[in-house]
Amino acid sequence: MRLVSLACSNTEIVAALGRADLLVGVDDHSDYPAEVVGPLPRVGPDLEVDIEKVVALEPDLVLASLTVPGHEVVVDGLREAGLPFIAPRPESLADVYGDILRIGGLLDAEREAAVLVGDMQGALEGGPPMGDPPSVLVQWWPKPVIAPGAKSWVTDLLCAVGGRNVLEDDDCKSRPLTDDEVRELAPDAIVISWCGVAPERYRPDVVLEKNVWQDLEAVARRRVYCVPEAYLGRPGPRLVEGAQALRRIVAGLSDPARRPPGSR
Repeated sequence: MRLVSLACSNTEIVAALGRADLLVGVDDHSDYPAEVVGPLPRVGPDLEVDIEKVVALEPDLVLASLTVPGHEVVVDGLREAGLPFIAPRPESLADVYGDILRIGGLLDAEREAAVLVGDMQGALEGGPPMGDPPSVLVQWWPKPVIAPGAKSWVTDLLCAVGGRNVLEDDDCKSRPLTDDEVRELAPDAIVISWCGVAPERYRPDVVLEKNVWQDLEAVARRRVYCVPEAYLGRPGPRLVEGAQALRRIVAGLSDPARRPPGSR
C-alpha cells in the first residue's frame, strides 16, 4: 500500500503503528519522526496541498484531515481528483482513539492500534479531580487570543490531569477571545501553545507584559507556561506528552512548593 499523509497527526499515527514504510509522501508540516519524514517527498502545507503532487505519487490511500478550518478545500480537491481518502475530524479524546483504530484497520495494523490506544488511555484517562480544579487558558494564537473550546481534546486532557479548560462550557472547537473576556474568565494559568510557531520562539512576555492583563492572577503570579503545539494540537500519540506537561503545570498550581519551571 502507498500512503500519503496530509497532516502531522496522521503521519505520527502511521509511524506509531509501525507502518511508516508505507508512506510515499507527506505534507510540509510533518516533522516527526524526523528519520521517517526527512527523505519523503513533500506535497505542500496543510491548507495549500498541491493535489497534482499527491496524484503523481499514486497513493492507494490519502490520510487527510478536517481539524483546521480550510481543510475542506483540500478534501474537495482530493475528491475531484478521484483519490481514495479519509479525513478525520476529531473533537474529543474518544474521537482520537477511534481515528487511530480506524487507520489501524485500513493499514492491517488492528492489533498495533489497539495496543497504542490502550497505552494512551492508561496515560491520559485519570480519575475525577480532587477539590476545585484550577482553570487553564491554552493559547493557540496570541493576537487575537484563540483558545480551544468544549469540542477539543484539550478539554479532555485538562480534565484528565485535574485541571479545567476555561472554555469547557463553550460549544465550539476554538474561538477568538477579547482581552475583556480573558479578564472575565480569570484563568489560574495560561499555556502558550502557538500553532505554526517553533517552541523556541514562544514569547511569554507577550502575555506577561500586556497592560490590560496585569491584574490577572495568572500574570501577577507569572503562571505562564510553554507547551509545544506538537504535544497539544496534534490529535495523535504525542498527546501523551502534552498531558504530562499539563499535569506538571496543574500540580504546581495546586501545590506552590511543586510549581514547575516554565514562566520565563
